[in-house]
Amino acid sequence: MDNNNYAVFEANETTINNAVANAHAVFSRYKQINTATKILFLQNIAAEINAIKPALIEVTNRETYLPTARLEGELLRTTNQINLFANLLKEGSWVKAVIDIKENPAADIRQMQVPLGIVAVFGASNFPYAFSVAGGDTIAALAAGCPVVYKSNPGHPQTSDMMAACIKKAAENAGIPEDVFSIVHGASHEVGLHLVMHPLITAVAFTGSFNGGKALYDATAKRKIPIPVYAEMGSINPIFILPEMLQQQGTALAEKIINSNLLGAGQFCTNPGLVLLSAADDADVFFNTAAEIISKSEAASMLTKNIQSSYLSGVKTMTEDNNITLAAKGVNSGKVQAAVPHLFVATATDFLQQQNLQEEIFGPSCVFIKAKKKEELFQVAHHLHGQLTATVWGTENELKEYAALIKILEDKAGRININTVPTGVEVTAAMVHGGPFPSTTDSRTTSVGTGSIYRFTRPVCYQNFPQYLLHDALKNENPSQIWRLINSNPSKENI
Repeated sequence: MDNNNYAVFEANETTINNAVANAHAVFSRYKQINTATKILFLQNIAAEINAIKPALIEVTNRETYLPTARLEGELLRTTNQINLFANLLKEGSWVKAVIDIKENPAADIRQMQVPLGIVAVFGASNFPYAFSVAGGDTIAALAAGCPVVYKSNPGHPQTSDMMAACIKKAAENAGIPEDVFSIVHGASHEVGLHLVMHPLITAVAFTGSFNGGKALYDATAKRKIPIPVYAEMGSINPIFILPEMLQQQGTALAEKIINSNLLGAGQFCTNPGLVLLSAADDADVFFNTAAEIISKSEAASMLTKNIQSSYLSGVKTMTEDNNITLAAKGVNSGKVQAAVPHLFVATATDFLQQQNLQEEIFGPSCVFIKAKKKEELFQVAHHLHGQLTATVWGTENELKEYAALIKILEDKAGRININTVPTGVEVTAAMVHGGPFPSTTDSRTTSVGTGSIYRFTRPVCYQNFPQYLLHDALKNENPSQIWRLINSNPSKENI
């Protein structure tokens, strides 16, 4: 396998089996390592990445064509994300310690989260740092106490190896077993399938296409022991623009939304691909402004040839559809793997009848849907498939009037935005980066933020245990001073 003359070894069954077996061999030791050492491990990963920052960004720029400024910002987000999880471990309450002590009848029942086991993580193409080797999935799993076998993305193999070396070195410096993390390369589907079908793998994290995520999900369902697959698979991230807001801010809204759509050559999982609005005269300014921006926008390089090929196929299908109008097309810059921006227009009736308008075209394309009346906006909202995000732009009066629309969108998306663009996923405790199928395979989880750790843990109940057998978090004394739920009351006190 080769990418920009950097050759890597295509993993075979023996390589994968050894990586998983080695991870399993250190699991019992790693999950029992004290919290301070795990915190040091995570902090070391961030420090090692920062130490190679100039060389790393140079390599990633060559492999992905992403500009330096974008990579610098993403790398900062990645190290901040790592340190966020270190702080989560330091505070300690993430284990969700619950203690119920009853006198009549006597009962002593305690519960906390424990790590699942070996996690298979698949790297994303569009975020070579934040959703890749040392990205959110890997760090959440390591923080939970789970070893990771990482399947690299073939779009940036050298970047992946450099980041993997940082994790290995960080583990060594913290006294963590080396095999707590390993990386395997492979461009073929067989590599990924063999990894997730290994009987010692207990969970899978994936960011990528619908076809890729669904294939892994379907495969693991056929295992003798099925396992959870947390696959983030794409979204068209609909934006609803209400009439008064459209009338008041048509030009400004067009600029914000189109710039959000074009961000990163449309290769963010939260780029808005669908905009729904009234077909009133006020929409003309919005449409004209958006079309003008698109027509002047130059094609940017996409991450890989496969992504470009898929994008070109998608816009070709749209262009050839007689029910869909090509409103504007960008400038072909002649850059390698270029993606020319496209803007399409259709009616609400078309959207309700045509399945392809719900399919993500990963890249800088957007579809505007004209609704003749308010009821059509609601019909479209009801008809939407599961999304990562949904957005509503409206005045204060409109947001009150259309409150029912927001309630519909609660059933459709993992994150709902008011009067802002969906791009820009903040890494916080409150963030949800997930949503109903087909945006993900499990709408109860998030792949961004500290809540993502719970994909790789499970609750265990300890009944009638002597103190010396309990984890520190569940003992009567509370040496770490974490928050615990004691007889239904939050407390840091000793029992």
